[in-house]
Amino acid sequence: MEKLAVVALGGNALLKSGEKGTISDQENNARIAAENLMKLQKRDYNFVITHGNGPQVGNILLANAAGYQVHGVPDMPLDVAVAYSQGFIGYIIEQQMRNVLRENDMYMDIITIVTQVVVNKDDPAFSEPTKPVGPYYTKEDAEKIMKESGSIFKEDARGRGWRKVVASPRPLIINNTNAIGQLARAHNIVIAVGGGGIPVYYEEHSKISGIEAVIDKDLASSLLARQINADKFFILTDVPKVCINFNTPQEKSLDKMTINEAHKYLNEGHFGAGSMGPKVLAAIQFVESTGKDAIITSIERLGVDNGGTRIVFA
Repeated sequence: MEKLAVVALGGNALLKSGEKGTISDQENNARIAAENLMKLQKRDYNFVITHGNGPQVGNILLANAAGYQVHGVPDMPLDVAVAYSQGFIGYIIEQQMRNVLRENDMYMDIITIVTQVVVNKDDPAFSEPTKPVGPYYTKEDAEKIMKESGSIFKEDARGRGWRKVVASPRPLIINNTNAIGQLARAHNIVIAVGGGGIPVYYEEHSKISGIEAVIDKDLASSLLARQINADKFFILTDVPKVCINFNTPQEKSLDKMTINEAHKYLNEGHFGAGSMGPKVLAAIQFVESTGKDAIITSIERLGVDNGGTRIVFA
């Protein structure tokens, strides 16, 4: 019987540390991701691919900043930058998936859905934005942009300049989940919820607008997996297994965690807020809601027996 999986690609799946971020770099990395995703196809999984976009959005904002400084091009809203990134990242993943499928004498439609995700404009995260995005500016330029756009900038603690900060609110509703689930179950590969989704909110009952925010990709992917009733949720990162006491002599990799153990390790501070923490929380949310398993691993271990850390209900 065919199963449905949501696979959340980490940011390193397309752009690795130390790379310039050229399209060629990203195509080569997407090719590796596509080859590993075929392991799920061979295990009778239909799947939806989600992905990060932090480096790509950073580059989009850098290009926009250069245009502002030289030509006075208006500041690009973050929701538009996320939409921009979803389109071109989806194109790169789709192209490499199609190449790999053809080499395996297979054909499937691959569909990228530019995905909006609804957040609450009164989410507490908006009262104290902390997520830095985009390039560094001088104080004078930052103040000018703040005056023109209403954006919030804060000085970098390491003295590198001033940088825009935005909220990271909780995802509430993912648009088009019925279509995403139906397309995936009909043997199409779907790419959706890129970068956690385009952050939008309801100004009024019937009016939706973009908002300056960054939605955590893993939390949004977990919500998508629950909303389309996925059978498995894979979170791919740059380590093969989750570890406690990470980077210490007492480091221990985990083959399995119950949700009670995962909550305990989270509360004890084993998982950093900017790294493994959101991934473990996303896995917990999926398992608690569905009773099904989530797996955190590296892309190379995807679909491998006993690969990664399995998070289970009990």
